[in-house]
Amino acid sequence: MKKECKNSKKTFHVIFQPSGKRGEVSEGKTIIDASRELGVDIESICGGSKSCGKCKVRVEKGFFSDNGISSHPEHLSPFQDEEGKFIDAEERAEGVRLGCAAQIRGDILIFVPEQSRGERQVVRKGATDRSIILKPAVTLHVVQLSAPTFHDPLGDFDRLKKTLVQNHHLPLSMEIDYPALLKLPAVLRHGNWKVTVATWMRREIIDIKPGKVEDAYGLAVDVGTTTVAAYLCHLVSGKLIATETMMNPQVVYGEDVMSRISYVMAHPDGLEKIHGSIIEGLNGLIQTMTGGIGLSPEDILDLTMVGNTAMHHFLLKINPEYLGLAPFPPALHQSMDVKARDLGLKVHPSAYVHFLPVEAGFVGADNVGVLIAERPHRQRKKVLIIDVGTNGELVLGNNEKLISTSCATGPALEGAHITFGMRAAPGAIERIRIDPETFEVTLKIIGHDVGSTSPKNRAAKGICGSGIIDGVAELFRTGVIDASGRFSKDISSPRFRINEGRPEFVIAWKQETSIEKDITITQQDIRNVQLAKGALYTGAKLMMRRLGIEKVDKVILAGAFGSYIDPKEAMIIGMFPDCDPKQVYAVGNAAGDGARMALLNRDKRREADEIARKVEYLELTIEKEFQKEFLDAMYFPHKKDIFPHLRGIVKDQILNQ
Repeated sequence: MKKECKNSKKTFHVIFQPSGKRGEVSEGKTIIDASRELGVDIESICGGSKSCGKCKVRVEKGFFSDNGISSHPEHLSPFQDEEGKFIDAEERAEGVRLGCAAQIRGDILIFVPEQSRGERQVVRKGATDRSIILKPAVTLHVVQLSAPTFHDPLGDFDRLKKTLVQNHHLPLSMEIDYPALLKLPAVLRHGNWKVTVATWMRREIIDIKPGKVEDAYGLAVDVGTTTVAAYLCHLVSGKLIATETMMNPQVVYGEDVMSRISYVMAHPDGLEKIHGSIIEGLNGLIQTMTGGIGLSPEDILDLTMVGNTAMHHFLLKINPEYLGLAPFPPALHQSMDVKARDLGLKVHPSAYVHFLPVEAGFVGADNVGVLIAERPHRQRKKVLIIDVGTNGELVLGNNEKLISTSCATGPALEGAHITFGMRAAPGAIERIRIDPETFEVTLKIIGHDVGSTSPKNRAAKGICGSGIIDGVAELFRTGVIDASGRFSKDISSPRFRINEGRPEFVIAWKQETSIEKDITITQQDIRNVQLAKGALYTGAKLMMRRLGIEKVDKVILAGAFGSYIDPKEAMIIGMFPDCDPKQVYAVGNAAGDGARMALLNRDKRREADEIARKVEYLELTIEKEFQKEFLDAMYFPHKKDIFPHLRGIVKDQILNQ
């Protein structure tokens, strides 16, 4: 079924099962590339760098008369050494390949197993109820003009501006955007010279409508590495009208920031694709939001956006290459206003997008959003804010001084590099509790509850971030693993076993899962959690040392992921220094709240610029004590630091190992 396409490149027929999706794919493209073209969602956490092993697929062998193709493993490029890290001899004999490594060289029928199928992530980024002083960038002015005459033939815009200056005290330097100018003459006459004018920052007319209009809308957007949240607000009343979330469509190019930067560097059209994917996704999200409440995308007159520095650059179509090279400088620090039309966003043609400032290469506008929402610079208490996402961002300090830093935490805490790790989608284990006497396990699964006493419920598919934190914390709390993270040899339970020479603990038995396998936490999984939590703790410890403090008064967990981490379990493994559990709490999507505050109060934009420049950034990689502190922080909860607030939660003999 080989065909020639217009550029003389061969194409082959590719079929994905069980979805049944199919189509012609050019020779040389990987299975992952083909899945993207044909709309098949295959997990690709590492973005095609052959380092996560989540994109396993099986090539079916034989002639399939229903589909009219002959499929064979030899219709793919040869098996690569990198695949051998994730595919054993038995799987290889069955035709299992990594979708990111295998290139198409003939007709092929591919089966995507349950554990490799991408699920729609459960995105939890609801807005927090915050008090916001209303002072939006876009304001409405009802204007009554006198009609021109032979004695007063002043031009339409000049006539409008004169009235705005005299009656509404707007500046004489007032300008009008080109699309607004084009509609001005007709609207003035249609409204019988009474119109409502929308101005941006009191210096530019962006819209004119006939008569008196009382409604204007704006959109605040938090573009996270994994998830995107948008908040539609009424600019006159300040009311939150609608909230919509989605997976960041860029995840197909890599789960983390560095994977996406690498994709851009490796593909001539990489930046175009990554920029285009998020703009297309935002346009779809905006269409859904406005359509659901009887509005149009053109009703959106103003937008604010936050995101980490890489997301900021992707949105603005700025080459992110240098963010991945020391000393990791961003293209700009200050905030920026860009016409939405210049980015390809389909909202009001004259609307602006305000991008909050970035702090450093890996501490972006999302962190600034957290700062203006939580305002640690206005507090006397020593506050540690941790935004646990694909990239961990930390801020420490008070009204005297603030320090920020960042560290790579995402791969383990969001499911990658974990044997049965997955996104927070239906079927993911999100809560784990282990009985300290029997070692029996109770689970909470997204979309379904199942305990160890309900083996008939075949619900579990894998473990998401909050689940792996719980699991490792519970293994330590119950003595299954020691402070170094090693499994105890004294544990007597069928759940603890040695599998091919490697110790592991069974979290869900085969009969409790939908993947026909026991779901386990392995020694390597524990090590990967230690690496992630150790980086967070070390960042906090070095910032504390820089400020000359020995303890923090308050720990705030920000971000959607942070909201679903159990603070007690997180402190058990030592994700952050000891603190009174009553002073450890989650604040939800503070970055999105900051974006919403900047949308509804333009003074917050100025505050964001001011605070972003005052925060001192600590680059962990060049700190002399980093390696030593990191090794100590690998222990549960820490090799040396004491945790008095864990007394009574973790047994003394375990805590004092």
